[in-house]
Amino acid sequence: MIMIEGIIGKKIGMSQIFDEKGNVVPVTVIQAGPCTVIQKKTKEKEGYSSLQIGLVEGKGARKPLKAEIGHFKKSGVPVLRTLREVRCTEPAEFKEGDQILVDIFEVGEKISVVGTSKGKGFAGVVKRHHFAGGGGSHGSMFHRAPGSIGASSYPSRVVKGMRMGGHMGTDRVTVRNLVVIEMDKENNMLVVRGAVPGANGGYVLIKKGSFQRKTS
Repeated sequence: MIMIEGIIGKKIGMSQIFDEKGNVVPVTVIQAGPCTVIQKKTKEKEGYSSLQIGLVEGKGARKPLKAEIGHFKKSGVPVLRTLREVRCTEPAEFKEGDQILVDIFEVGEKISVVGTSKGKGFAGVVKRHHFAGGGGSHGSMFHRAPGSIGASSYPSRVVKGMRMGGHMGTDRVTVRNLVVIEMDKENNMLVVRGAVPGANGGYVLIKKGSFQRKTS
C-alpha cells in the first residue's frame, strides 16, 4: 500500500462547531494543498524514500534563480515558493508533476501539524519561562526579575542553558493527535479539532499520525 506522510497547507483561522450532543468544539480551518511532486528520492540513490512537494498557489516565486528554474523544469510547473519533503513508502509510483490532494486524509483520522509559532519579540522570564516573580507588596524591590543566575567564585560564569529573558516565539512547534472533523476535496479544505501553531496565513505541514517510519 502506497502511503504519503503528509501535505503542505496554509492556516486559514479558527472557528467552532457543534457536535451531536450540542457541545461547542473548537476547530481550525486549513487549506491543505493542492501540492505537486517536484522530486523523487529513492532508497537506492539517496538512502531513503521521500517526495519533495510544493504548494500550488496563485502566485509563484517572484524572482526565481536559474538553478530554481532548472529544478522545477522537470516537473513542468512554475517555481513554487513553499517546498517540503515528506516520507513516502513507494516514491517510484509517482512522477514529477503529479498532484497530491487533501483526500489522502480521512474524517476521524488523527494527524500532526507542524508550524512556526507566533513571534512575541523580546520577553522577560515571567512571560517567557513562567517565573513566579517576587512579592508585590510595598517595600519589595524584586517583582519580575530572574533572581540568581549563577555562583560567584566557581564557576564564575553563567552556565549554558540558563533560563533568561530573550527572543520569544518563531519556534518550530508540532501539535500531535489532532482529529480531522471535515474534509472538502473540491476546495482543498481541512477542518481539524483543536489549535494549530502559527498565525493565520502561515504555512504548516500536515502529517499522518499513523505513518510508520522504518528505522532500518
